[in-house]
Amino acid sequence: MKEEKGILLESGTGEVEILKFTVNNKFYAINVVKVREILQVGTTSKVPNSTPSIAGITLVRGDVVTLIDLKYVLEKEAYGDIAHKMTLLCEFNQLRVAYLVDEVLGIHRLKWSDIKKPDALIENTLVIGNIQLDDRIYMLLDFEKIVMDINPNTGITLQRMESVEKRDRSKIKLFLADDSSTIRKILLDTLSAAGFVGMRFFNDGQEASDYLMNLVEQKGDRFVEDVHVMITDIEMPQLDGHTLTRRIKEHKILKKLPVIIFSSLITGDLRHKGEAVGADSQMSKPEIGQLVGMIDLLYDKLK
Repeated sequence: MKEEKGILLESGTGEVEILKFTVNNKFYAINVVKVREILQVGTTSKVPNSTPSIAGITLVRGDVVTLIDLKYVLEKEAYGDIAHKMTLLCEFNQLRVAYLVDEVLGIHRLKWSDIKKPDALIENTLVIGNIQLDDRIYMLLDFEKIVMDINPNTGITLQRMESVEKRDRSKIKLFLADDSSTIRKILLDTLSAAGFVGMRFFNDGQEASDYLMNLVEQKGDRFVEDVHVMITDIEMPQLDGHTLTRRIKEHKILKKLPVIIFSSLITGDLRHKGEAVGADSQMSKPEIGQLVGMIDLLYDKLK
């Protein structure tokens, strides 16, 4: 594959831009849309009684930002002197956080289908995909899980369901696509607590797309007997959520299926991408209460 230098503006194309970097002579990647800036660490302050994964806090144009020691997260060996260390300033899950790395290698555009899911032996790790480039394997990291492992309250929790009306929602049938087994389990637990029963989970967008296409081939317009709302993440190997949404909304029968994009990447800057592919709603993890409210609203419109 050759290096791509243009900016990926169109959504639902099945492509992604990754930022390549190293930590302790190993090769990793992150989705470019999560990275707000690449900078060097300035003055830092240690946080008392914090986990070793947190290197400290620093100021970035007047904002206090937490520094995560990615070497410790991955190797259980902390960086020594972090002054002038390279950092990736990221934004997702409604958080801004910076990650210490060794070296930034550049940006590469590729297809989501080029990103291979880890096999069953290494599931539930911090690696959500493997990318073969430059005769190397780059590991696409689950930055959402890194943050949740440090502080579970930053993720989807039952506590976030406290304001949600608990009632019988067993008639509502949901399809959910998310490549993270951790997030799938959390969604199952939290949505079950809200009264949902009919939930079918898919490991990625391709699985969901294949199932939907088979379903509509068998049932035609009667596919709505099996699903009322599709909920999808954005970042998924094989097929991303934007492309899945576009396939649904451009299908002559499936286009009536409401789609909610539920992702840590939903920000003001990126909302236009979901709008471009026809999503009925977009909301940011970890706001599970808002998700339940939108499911109720879209289901009521179908009746």
